[in-house]
Amino acid sequence: MFDTLTNSFKAVVGKIRYKDDANALKKATTQLKKELLKSDVHHKTTKELVMSVELKTKQTGIGQESFLIALRDTLTNILTTTGNQGFVYSNKSPLTTILMTGLQGSGKTTTTGKLANYLKQRNKKVLVAAADLQRLAAVEQLKQIAQQIEVDIFFDESETNPVNIAKKAQERAIDGQYDVLLIDTAGRLAIDDELMGQLEDVKNIVNPDEIFYVADALTGHDATKTATTFKDKIGIDGVILSKYDGDTKGGVAISIAHQVGVPLRFIGVGEKMPDLEVFIPDRIVSRLMGAGDVEGLAEKAAAVIDEKKAKEVTKKIKKGEFNFNDFLEQLEMMKKLGSMKSLISMIPGMGQMAGQLKDMDLENSGEIKRIKALISSMTPKEKETPTLINLSRKKRLSKGAGLSEVQVNKILKQFKNASKMAKKLSGKGGKDMQKMMAQMGGGQPGGMPQGIGR
Repeated sequence: MFDTLTNSFKAVVGKIRYKDDANALKKATTQLKKELLKSDVHHKTTKELVMSVELKTKQTGIGQESFLIALRDTLTNILTTTGNQGFVYSNKSPLTTILMTGLQGSGKTTTTGKLANYLKQRNKKVLVAAADLQRLAAVEQLKQIAQQIEVDIFFDESETNPVNIAKKAQERAIDGQYDVLLIDTAGRLAIDDELMGQLEDVKNIVNPDEIFYVADALTGHDATKTATTFKDKIGIDGVILSKYDGDTKGGVAISIAHQVGVPLRFIGVGEKMPDLEVFIPDRIVSRLMGAGDVEGLAEKAAAVIDEKKAKEVTKKIKKGEFNFNDFLEQLEMMKKLGSMKSLISMIPGMGQMAGQLKDMDLENSGEIKRIKALISSMTPKEKETPTLINLSRKKRLSKGAGLSEVQVNKILKQFKNASKMAKKLSGKGGKDMQKMMAQMGGGQPGGMPQGIGR
């Protein structure tokens, strides 16, 4: 997701090998400009970014360290604009009303579902409203998403006016004491007066706390243009960049807030419902520089992992009592965290592995399916006590799961080794885990990221 830009920054930094080498700085900034433009960063943003990095580096003395600090600070400034970050709840009333806008095909309805799921994971009572009557399948799509993530939906198939749907949905949300109402509005293939008039009417009737514009990352600079038009015509408070995982260039995320003048609030990083991440400038810069985002990862984990269960599992691991039921529970929790590629990129020093894991699916991978098949063939006692599984039991499990005995032995050995490793890492007050994280590139807080030089 960020690997192309991160690799570009590494290449640029490598141009500066000695201190006070003005010629090397010139080569580095020229290369930086080329890499940013190649990555789809807007030309105006690129120009400002390169000039700022060059000036700041000269002010503190030319060298890799000063160049890196200048790049980090400038990127943070470019990504930061006036407005809220993440999701902000209303201070006017118990209900927060959000208008979801965007063009057809931008991923607006899916993003509405992802945002509802994000809020639900944070213990908010959410109602989604199907007010997109322009696209025939939009209401049905939102129904399916709402059922999948188990949130309530308001729709009225006999109603033809989206303004009335929005009004009734808000009344339902107030009466039902919901925390958040997300209204999925209509889009068009292009911006027109009819669309803007309709959105204006919905806006006037519900008086939303904020309006989010969903932009398709794959459209590159067009995403910036359309977001700017929406801002000028209807007023928007934030942008959600969808399909960012499919954007190999990634530069639109750097320039969109700078060019539109409203903050980038979230990015869609995968196809599944949990694949939505808050866009916090300094955290994103940390990932761009190869230093990961431990804080963001911790917040994600805290939202979906039951603290009480986590403590119980930790105790079991320390005692060597971790079993197959625990494993399945942990797997279900992991699925709620989102794509493995996104999670790996948040761990310091592990960003380079993200590309290798782009197709890893905790739900549908062949390996996970085989493990689940094996566990489902076990008796309750075998699940609770893995040491019971002897040769005859292995043969029975092999037949029941439709696996070869070699596959069964491999899975059981992997489970045994993983349990041993987990027990080792959980010991000594977590010192082994801290040591491993440091080796992976976490280093000391505030230190330079591994791989982009010191």
